[in-house]
Amino acid sequence: MSQSLLAILGFGMVVVFMALIMGKRASAMVALIAVPIVVAVCSGFGGQIGGMIMKGVIALAPIAVVLLFAVLYFGIMIDAGLFDPMVRRVIDAVGADPRRVTIGTALVAIVVSLDGDGATTALVTITAFLPVYRRLGMNPLILATLLGAANSIINIAPWGGPMPRVASVLRVPINDLFLPLIPVMVSGCIGVLILAWYLGGKERRRLGPTANLPSAAGFNGLREGADDLARPKLFWANLILTLAVIAAAVAHIVPMPVIFMIGLVVALTLNYPEIGIQRLRIAAHSANVLPIILLVFAAAVFTGILEGTGMVKAMGASFVDVVPPSMGRHLALIMAVASGPLTFVMSNDAYYFGIVPVIAEAASHYGITAAEIGRASLLGQNLHALSPLVAAVYLVAGMLDVDVGAMQRFALKWAAALAALLVATAVLTGAIPISASGRPLPLIQGSSSE
Repeated sequence: MSQSLLAILGFGMVVVFMALIMGKRASAMVALIAVPIVVAVCSGFGGQIGGMIMKGVIALAPIAVVLLFAVLYFGIMIDAGLFDPMVRRVIDAVGADPRRVTIGTALVAIVVSLDGDGATTALVTITAFLPVYRRLGMNPLILATLLGAANSIINIAPWGGPMPRVASVLRVPINDLFLPLIPVMVSGCIGVLILAWYLGGKERRRLGPTANLPSAAGFNGLREGADDLARPKLFWANLILTLAVIAAAVAHIVPMPVIFMIGLVVALTLNYPEIGIQRLRIAAHSANVLPIILLVFAAAVFTGILEGTGMVKAMGASFVDVVPPSMGRHLALIMAVASGPLTFVMSNDAYYFGIVPVIAEAASHYGITAAEIGRASLLGQNLHALSPLVAAVYLVAGMLDVDVGAMQRFALKWAAALAALLVATAVLTGAIPISASGRPLPLIQGSSSE
């Protein structure tokens, strides 16, 4: 089959997939599996589908393992109350100072976002701080802005939603994506705290002197039923364990799946030695992890067929033909800047499974690695958090009793500023290149991605 026809089939497959999920005619999991299989069969590749899919599944299995055990690990740590003392102290310390309240909001949102569940972050942060905002007469849109900003930055972590999609569709090890982005995430968190300080100062000037507020005596933990699950006597043991797990992951002492496997086993045995309770806690957190794991393996079908048939290479080559060479060398930076607007108007599934692999293949012809394109594609999540396609937007708006449009208008400029900060930090730290390394352009013809 000619390269042109393969490219047409590939782009057609992506368009059909995107139309199905953006039109809400099929779930991402169903579309990721059904569309490529139908296209492959109709294109004459029916006899090779099994091998293509299994190759994709084998390639993505380590990513699924990391997600499974990482989400469960942090869920167990939240159950055990590892983060409760910090959150309680933050709520206690904010008092009646609007600036302290906004900084406290940002800190709590950052910590709770480690769970990897955006709904949990919204529920905990809003439940803890909305009464304070109302008591002081503070603008609840500030709470929504800080909550979304903090959650979208922490959500870049391996146990969030975007990175597994990137790693699975590009078949890049999670460490290759995550480790260079750690300074970017740190700068983003600092940026959120600076934004909280600024917005809190504006509210302080607007409101003037305020009355004292009650302490956090009513705070009952980050999870429902946390009083029964909390293990305050094991706080230091859990803290040391968590720091060791994170340090081992960063240092790449052993593969990340192994790190979180061991960490979860130790965490369960340490905090909940009873087998019955272990089963209940795993079941309680399965709702967070199962949809992500299903997406990863569904993506294995999509990417396995896309690559096995040669469609992705043909698509990348055709894209290169229409990209001026002077711009092609800057595709990583272009992707980083465009990731915010694109994810605002597209779902994560449509963007990461439909757009990113095509750009990655095209960029490979200019000497830009798939990992660099993958990192660049993750930097626009602050804008994505405000997208009307994100269900959490309506959850937050409903809990705060504010209009979605008003929330977007208030937060959009701050989200864009934080996205620009992430891009700038990624460039300065070398996580993404401003331009290609100088690989000669004649390699465009006949080259392939690694």
